[in-house]
Amino acid sequence: MFAVSLGGRDQLLVARLADRTGRGGPLLAVGLLASAVSAAAMAAAGLALALVLPEPAADMLVAIALAVAAVELAWPVKPALPEEPTHSLFAALIVLTARQVGDAARFLVFAFAAGGSAWMAGIGGMLGGVAALGLGVAMGGELSRWPLRAIRLALAGVTAVVAVVIALHVRGIIG
Repeated sequence: MFAVSLGGRDQLLVARLADRTGRGGPLLAVGLLASAVSAAAMAAAGLALALVLPEPAADMLVAIALAVAAVELAWPVKPALPEEPTHSLFAALIVLTARQVGDAARFLVFAFAAGGSAWMAGIGGMLGGVAALGLGVAMGGELSRWPLRAIRLALAGVTAVVAVVIALHVRGIIG
């Protein structure tokens, strides 16, 4: 989950806020809470759907979630930082949670929960999200010098291929 979170909207927002506010520790604590909430929500959603769907449909759901994650990874990230941040940790929590629920890493949590262990998917999603946000806090503006777009496009390609392979397997087209 960490790799898929690299260069995400949430990570870049935290990096910029850490530079502006200088409050790395409290911001990281808010990131931990946001990551826990978003990962738990997506793991619960994946598990809930997997429990009510027949196995082939659940497997196709995994392929669809992976395809959505690939699209989100390939989508250009141009996060806008508010001109005058409120310096409110609660506001940061709301914004981070909202950004995380729709990002590629949480779609992977959803897919892994639907196709396997929801607990492991949720915990992995939370830990990967916290690690990515921690890197954002630690690196701040230096993070923008990394080849984040290339990393995200490479991960989008791999994720898309896995989605196609799973979908073809579910449909019985390949082995």
